[in-house]
Amino acid sequence: MNHAVSSHQGNLYIEQMPLDAIANQFGTPCYVYSKAAISANFLAYQNALADKAHLICYAVKANSNIAVLQTLAELGAGFDIVSVGELERVLRAGGDPSKVVFSGVAKTASDLQRALELGIHCFNVESEAELELLNQTAANCGLIAAVSLRVNPDVDAQTHPYISTGLKENKFGIDINLAPQVYQRAAQMSHINVVGVDCHIGSQLVDIAPFVAALERLLLLVDQLSELGIALEHIDIGGGLGVRYNNEQPPTAENYMAAVLPLLQGRSETLVLEPGRSIVANAGVLLTEVQYLKGNGEKNFAIVDAAMNDMIRPALYQAWMDIQPVVSSDVPAAVYDVVGPVCETGDFLAKERSLAISAGDRLCLFSAGAYGFVMSSNYNSRTRAPELMVDGDQVHLIRRRETIDDLLSGEQLLPTAG
Repeated sequence: MNHAVSSHQGNLYIEQMPLDAIANQFGTPCYVYSKAAISANFLAYQNALADKAHLICYAVKANSNIAVLQTLAELGAGFDIVSVGELERVLRAGGDPSKVVFSGVAKTASDLQRALELGIHCFNVESEAELELLNQTAANCGLIAAVSLRVNPDVDAQTHPYISTGLKENKFGIDINLAPQVYQRAAQMSHINVVGVDCHIGSQLVDIAPFVAALERLLLLVDQLSELGIALEHIDIGGGLGVRYNNEQPPTAENYMAAVLPLLQGRSETLVLEPGRSIVANAGVLLTEVQYLKGNGEKNFAIVDAAMNDMIRPALYQAWMDIQPVVSSDVPAAVYDVVGPVCETGDFLAKERSLAISAGDRLCLFSAGAYGFVMSSNYNSRTRAPELMVDGDQVHLIRRRETIDDLLSGEQLLPTAG
């Protein structure tokens, strides 16, 4: 997918903006996104599906900033949400509720009610118990709930265990072998309208074969349901297309759709997709500044002002993310572990990287547009970083840096005695 960063005469740029100038203006650490890259990555899916009825629902969890959602809503995107908070973000960003699919395993009655009242496209139901609750909630509201059952096709996506979602031992979905009886039950419910089938087999997939295998299993189920008198309107094949972090060679949206569309030839169902990472990951970076260089005889450490609370992927998933100086230097290179200020040995952004750097230099952590700020925290009472959107030669502050007052705003002291 589209990479946002380019290099000119030893300086890194996003679109027409030098990253060093952005760091000077807004400080570090900070997240910087490219509007052009986000748009191009979404349009790659849109264009690849030009001849097929489709709905592309961006997975809000990947990056939920309302300016990112606004950018996609203006291009006609739908949204895949997993919480009411994400639904409210979509509304604030100008998104259309009728293009929203609601995923997630633990929806509450109040979650369901809010989404019903807004008229979302459908609920991706993950269990029989949820189906019962949704039917009851819809009845209480005097509404009909459009439902897609999330089935678990038991396809091994060959990805990190924490982001694999399509195996029998994962918490998601309904066993595909049990799905026909659940569909029949759903079809008999008074306030349920069965409209689709949904699956999601994992995240950061760099091979098309598991997607194709999952779709083949879904189509067998769709045809089986048709014979039972249950005709579906859409087939949702989820998200999960990977991006290049290191040397991966993920398929493009065009490659992916070229493998999928022949299987749907002559079929009337709308194709629904839930891409997230592939739209935003390589459209964003995290900028950080080297505070100290430290060696202990065995290792060299570049201690930076960004930490695991800002970007947890390396600590959580052992994820490899490229990191480079924002401005090239002629100092001798050395091999460093790039580590943050948080008091955890697991607080690192990169290990054993050859970098030509000095204290005070800025570093750019690439592919940080997905699962970056959204997974950040205030651990060690650190304020969260600002987010910026570059549009050509303009840079917009789309989330200001948190202050200590923000950090403490929900807390209060106990009453004092007397």
